[in-house]
Amino acid sequence: MDDARLLARTLSGGASRRRFLGVTGAAFAVAFTTRLADPWTPVSAPARSAEYPFQLGVASGDPLPGAVVLWTRLASRPLEPLGGMPYGRLRVDWELAEDESFTRRVRHGSAWALPEYGHSVHLDVRGLKPARDYFYRFRHGGEISPVGRTRTAPRPDARNTRLLMAFASCAAWQDGFYTAYRHLAAENPDVVFHLGDYIYEYGIVETGGNRRTFVPDRLRVQCDTLDRYRVQYGLYKSDPDLRAAHQAAPWIVTWDDHEVLDNWAGRHGPGGEVTEEDFLVIRANAFRAYWENLPIRLPRPPQGPDVRLYRRFRFGTLAEFSVLDTRQYRDDQACGDGQQTGCAARLDPARTMLGDAQEKWLLDGLAASGARWNALAQQIAMCRLDLDPGPARRFSMDLWDGYEAARGRLLTGIAERRVANPVVLTGDIHYNLAGELRTNFDDPSSVPVGVEFVGTSVTSGGNGDPTGGVPAGGHDPANPHIRFSSYQRGYVSCEITGERWRADYKVVPYVDRPGAPVSTRASLVALDGVPGLGVA
Repeated sequence: MDDARLLARTLSGGASRRRFLGVTGAAFAVAFTTRLADPWTPVSAPARSAEYPFQLGVASGDPLPGAVVLWTRLASRPLEPLGGMPYGRLRVDWELAEDESFTRRVRHGSAWALPEYGHSVHLDVRGLKPARDYFYRFRHGGEISPVGRTRTAPRPDARNTRLLMAFASCAAWQDGFYTAYRHLAAENPDVVFHLGDYIYEYGIVETGGNRRTFVPDRLRVQCDTLDRYRVQYGLYKSDPDLRAAHQAAPWIVTWDDHEVLDNWAGRHGPGGEVTEEDFLVIRANAFRAYWENLPIRLPRPPQGPDVRLYRRFRFGTLAEFSVLDTRQYRDDQACGDGQQTGCAARLDPARTMLGDAQEKWLLDGLAASGARWNALAQQIAMCRLDLDPGPARRFSMDLWDGYEAARGRLLTGIAERRVANPVVLTGDIHYNLAGELRTNFDDPSSVPVGVEFVGTSVTSGGNGDPTGGVPAGGHDPANPHIRFSSYQRGYVSCEITGERWRADYKVVPYVDRPGAPVSTRASLVALDGVPGLGVA
């Protein structure tokens, strides 16, 4: 389907949707000026009206040495398609300072929040100092937003000695409370990576699942239209713990499947449930809503079903992160998807996970990197995971196991290029895991080419199970390259220095009620220049 026809179908579905989406990216205008009357009042905690427009909070993301993206979305009633805001462009003032009281303001300006973009605002603020904390806030109609903290990246040649980062994924709203996000925020990391399933496209049951909170009828059906995706984000981002995590640090995000539809692959929807033509319309709606609700730096807002999301971030000479998209370019899952035994199609050398362009971009970038640590921030387990404890071998066709040749090309390419200290960061599978990556998983004695840290879900799957798994430093009999696993909920906190990468697996005992404490289930360590994993 050509882009114009596809966009027309995307924007159809009711007079109001045609009216507020039938425009081009040229309508997005941000005015930077230093000749503004100062609109700010010296109030640290302004009173909030019933129509407070910053119900979805503030966020920052995609930090560079001299720039960061600032985000907000005006919504006084987040569970309505336009967020309860009037149809029309709305002025939003913003400022950024070196201190939380805004006495040392370094940038300020105004922007238009446009209805065709859900009244979201994305500001790519430039000219900042590297490796510096900043504070920011927005103002609209006499109301002032919460204050967010952000941080720029160090200069590419900076010999920084330490980076604190965390990563998380898989946060189904109806499965529980976002206490893990609150604990993550309290750690005050330099940067947060979110590795997919920020929302789930499923309809919400009337009682709100484990939240035991009534939700209106419009949230009961699965997401497919832009309006429906918008109110899903409105529901998720109304959570105070998620908002706190965004306010605490800049985020770098990538999507997995549930931001669109479960287990989508390239131009294919799940299980042949929708035609390719209809799926691309749904994908375009989902991509637009994703951008509207997150602090991402893109050349322009999404206008159809194709968006380049993969990108790279450098933190001095210490670490470089390649952020991948393992959904948009992949071949359809082999053998009908699911868990399969004896699926020969998964071995097909023609099959791709990343697509030719992204795969080349990744390997070329890794070869050129001079960083001490080279991380891949991506979605799905790269280590081989044999799911049959017996002699048979059973693999998930949705993971890298379903794309055996593509994984082999990547790991062999990393080994041949002698990439320094490769580390893969992963989400998706709702349990914690740490493993060693090998070009030949059938040879447990072979030298690892890298390590993988897989983080569990924030809430997806409910409370989890504190029993079972592989103790830190142990081995899974079916997968001897796996050195740790557990089935609780939480996130992973990492301290990166020139000598080691330490991953602390933070877990909460329950998510079906708020207020859970946090603890460290295990700490795994990769040492500079030493293949494999150890226990801290």
